[in-house]
Amino acid sequence: MSEIPLSIWHPFTQDALEPAPVFVERAEGVYLYTAEGRRLIDAISSWWVNLHGHAHPLIAGAIADQARKLEQVIFAGFTHAPAEELAAGLRKVLPAPLGHIFFSDDGSTAVEVALKMAVQFWWNQGNRNKRKFVALEHAYHGDTAGAMSVGEDSSFVAAFDSMRFAVHRVPSAYCFRCPVGKTRATCKIDCVEPLEQLLEHRHGEIAAVIVEPLLQAAGGMIVHPVEFLQRIRELCTRHNVLLIADEVLTGFGRTGRMFACEHAEVVPDIMCLSKGITGGFLPLGATVCTDTIRRVFRSEDRMRTFFHGHSYTGSPLACAAGIASLKIFESEPVFERIAAIEKIHAERLPALRNHPAVGDVRSIGTVAAIEIETEDAGYLSKLRSFLYGFFLERGVLLRPLGNIIYVLPPYVITASELHYVYDVIQEALNALPALKTARGGGS
Repeated sequence: MSEIPLSIWHPFTQDALEPAPVFVERAEGVYLYTAEGRRLIDAISSWWVNLHGHAHPLIAGAIADQARKLEQVIFAGFTHAPAEELAAGLRKVLPAPLGHIFFSDDGSTAVEVALKMAVQFWWNQGNRNKRKFVALEHAYHGDTAGAMSVGEDSSFVAAFDSMRFAVHRVPSAYCFRCPVGKTRATCKIDCVEPLEQLLEHRHGEIAAVIVEPLLQAAGGMIVHPVEFLQRIRELCTRHNVLLIADEVLTGFGRTGRMFACEHAEVVPDIMCLSKGITGGFLPLGATVCTDTIRRVFRSEDRMRTFFHGHSYTGSPLACAAGIASLKIFESEPVFERIAAIEKIHAERLPALRNHPAVGDVRSIGTVAAIEIETEDAGYLSKLRSFLYGFFLERGVLLRPLGNIIYVLPPYVITASELHYVYDVIQEALNALPALKTARGGGS
């Protein structure tokens, strides 16, 4: 067996197939500047984290100021001004009654916290049976063991099946490839019926249902009807099961509202936040819950303590970045920028829908997706390498999910920059190698 070189091992890469990593020296606004002197439009917000543009001076300044005062302190039994201020700012924008905030490190850890919190919520009340989870097909919730467990059975996790715990899996509202063979014209959200039947018969063992509200990201940028989320909320309430909303991607304006759940006027019992929480500057996770959840952990009995923590929980530097990001929402026309992106998606996607290689287009808020119809579908599609290289050659960072091209830019992208991204996508579709198409599915 050959030795692995002592060098940086990059995620989601295959050394034998991938080109050398792009060396980025600096970034500003929507642009990445490489060591070779190239300028790339960051059309995926650097893995979905950047909101207000790279090197935003308000966030950069807040981090620098905080670093000169307090860079880190234990968060068990201690607190500090940035954490308190960020928590207060989040409470102002979170839907009531979500108000209790547990900080962690990133999206995966925010999900891990939510899963453990849900199980112990029932445990602390003397119910040791409710410890199972329900998750959706096509789900992705992170790469740690618990998050992988509630994620889809896929190539991402095949090597780690022995590490994953079993979950109940129910259909996703993937309308283009409807799991029950309907179309939107004839559908009454029939895909939720398996969940209804499951909760009817197994609610006594189920702690929570976890969903990515309205947008399943890594699963293919699948956009759900609002009624799907509404039905899930209603079923969870009826059967005394918690609802966990993984808003790691969808939070902080990505879908056109501050949180995706707001589109459906749904409030989960637990919400997971990360990515955009710091504007894309530093890692930070937050798991938010209602007082109904929090109060079962308040007790003089130490065994009801939530025994979970991270060394960098409540990082003062990350919290300072989060405070600054929320201030940008107040001081700059962020939602006007979001609306401008939505408008361009609506203008450009219909023409792409009619391209012979395209099976479906979909969008929500600042996120748009173009699904290429091919027999070589899925994350490991050979199309991905062709498209990724094609886009980079033309100065655009787009990282397709196999045969699915998606656009997810920082909010500060201009109309001309976003139109250029779409022009490059159109050019790529026209340059695709001959495909064995398999057009079909719902609409």
